[in-house]
Amino acid sequence: MYAEEVAEMAGRIRDEDIALVRERTSIAEVISDTVTLKSAGGGNLKGLCPFHDEKSPSFNVSPARNVWYCFGCGAGGDAIKFLMDAEHLSFVESVERLAARAGIQLRYVEDDRSAPRPRPQQGQRQRLVAAHAAAVDFYRAQLSTAGARRAREFLAERGFDRAAAERYGCGFAPDAWDLLTKHLRQQGFTHDELVTAGLSRPSRSGSLIDRFRRRLLWPIRDLTGDVIGFGARKLFDDDDGPKYLNTPETPIYKKSHVLYGIDQAKREIAKQGKVVVVEGYTDVMACHLAGVPTAVATCGTAFGADHIGVLRRLLMDTDAVAGEIIFTFDGDAAGQKAALRAFEDDQRFVGRTFIAVSPDNMDPCELRLAKGDLAVRDLVARREPLVDFALRHMINRYDLDTVDGRVEAMRRAAPLVAKIKDREKRPEYVRKLAGDLGMEIEPVQRAVLAAANGQPAGGSTAPARPAPATPSVDSPRSMVEREALKLALQEPVLAGPMFDAVEAAEYRHPVHAAVRAAIAAAGGAATAAGGAVWIEQVRDACDDLAGQALVGELAVEPLRIDGEPDPRYVSVTMARLQWGSVTGRIKDLKSKIQRINPVSNKDEYFALFGELLSLEQHARALREQAAGGL
Repeated sequence: MYAEEVAEMAGRIRDEDIALVRERTSIAEVISDTVTLKSAGGGNLKGLCPFHDEKSPSFNVSPARNVWYCFGCGAGGDAIKFLMDAEHLSFVESVERLAARAGIQLRYVEDDRSAPRPRPQQGQRQRLVAAHAAAVDFYRAQLSTAGARRAREFLAERGFDRAAAERYGCGFAPDAWDLLTKHLRQQGFTHDELVTAGLSRPSRSGSLIDRFRRRLLWPIRDLTGDVIGFGARKLFDDDDGPKYLNTPETPIYKKSHVLYGIDQAKREIAKQGKVVVVEGYTDVMACHLAGVPTAVATCGTAFGADHIGVLRRLLMDTDAVAGEIIFTFDGDAAGQKAALRAFEDDQRFVGRTFIAVSPDNMDPCELRLAKGDLAVRDLVARREPLVDFALRHMINRYDLDTVDGRVEAMRRAAPLVAKIKDREKRPEYVRKLAGDLGMEIEPVQRAVLAAANGQPAGGSTAPARPAPATPSVDSPRSMVEREALKLALQEPVLAGPMFDAVEAAEYRHPVHAAVRAAIAAAGGAATAAGGAVWIEQVRDACDDLAGQALVGELAVEPLRIDGEPDPRYVSVTMARLQWGSVTGRIKDLKSKIQRINPVSNKDEYFALFGELLSLEQHARALREQAAGGL
């Protein structure tokens, strides 16, 4: 396909111009905008492939031959092909991008190559990027107008002068319905292009109006520096919109991949092997201006797997080379929840992950304003390992003055220690956890080892009050509990009513119980429509770290059935879940009846005997319901 496209496009851009672009393009410089490259010997360079997920670098670049190839996924080509794949550009767009970079004036010819012709119509991506570039100039000019006084005050109140505003391209969307739209239409951009770009939107009357109005704006750039969207901050009390409004999903703006400030921070991230993840646009500005040039922020979405992929390639985060990721969050409840979610994502990093929380619960922008640049640098320097933060947050939920509290804290914290990727660090964290709990090291060691082997974390120290035995994760009962939870997460419309009808007490494994409680807290499976939003709601409602991780796991784990699940399969699963509990209660009831004297305690005896008959009848019904097997 690539060769055919080259042949086709060679008739539109002169062959000698394409050859000149290839000759004058440094493939290493082009790829380094996206991937951190290190020497691989023999003049070659190596990095993590941007086209598939890998832990060890198999993406090779040969500057001498101006080609690249990945031994992991088999992709390869020249600089033109790299831009086509990495930026989703057409052949012409890639050649034009590289020509502009090298300062080459391209010439276009007719198909018969007889005479030069005007420049052809640009591809969609280039048109959308051009529209955003024009919008940046428009918004920046508006920032100096009288109507933008509140926007200038907002920046000044947060310690940003005119030079800072210009460095980050800050602008202002004026108090007008279609001023930008008319401006861009006059420059030749079409109705469809402005809507597709997310710069304009149809009004109720059908006419086209600006998406942003009466707001302070930050242009959002991709790795190469192209503006692909905007973040807009509310300024006026009578604005009934959200505090921050971002560009919607477009062909060039994917919020799950975008990191604000990445264009300015990427070289320092690669150089230092370190990145600081903050929460907002002003935090990025504050960090950069305070001497922390590796700061980036997400844009209207939580930090996730796609962001990790971008950073891993810049950090060269591999099994052999570990980068450093530092999260900064507010010290309030929301900030702590975000930090604990980051601990889950830490398991996807090979690098070392830290957290930096201001003791005054101030974000980097507030900290710089109150205490100066040095305080921002100190905040990052005083970072602590994220696992330390997660462990402290976990054990602080329990009363360590009681035996019961210490044992339960150990059981919940042990899986966190077992998750630490660097196995050599685990013994140290075992000792630290034992010290924090005020317990001997042996039971903590056993609990961590059991968690690492997929068994429930326990210990020789007995809790103050008896508790039901916790089934192992691979026991038949746990497998049934797991299957029931999978049905609720993956098929809530089908399984919801039957799932919700079974009491939470039926789930014996503590992590399963935590997920069951989260499903109830999210409104119950019967009310859910399913999909990614439902999974996210359950995970957000789960207070247990291990439970949060399990939600993501169960959401994609195949059900234990060939073909699609049906109501009968749900019924069988829920019956099996209850049957084990009912038979256990029957056993306990029989034992209690045997210890009662039917003569002296006739009323109690017959009451328990009636309850036994009822349970046995229920057990028979469940057994018949589950007779189909799993």
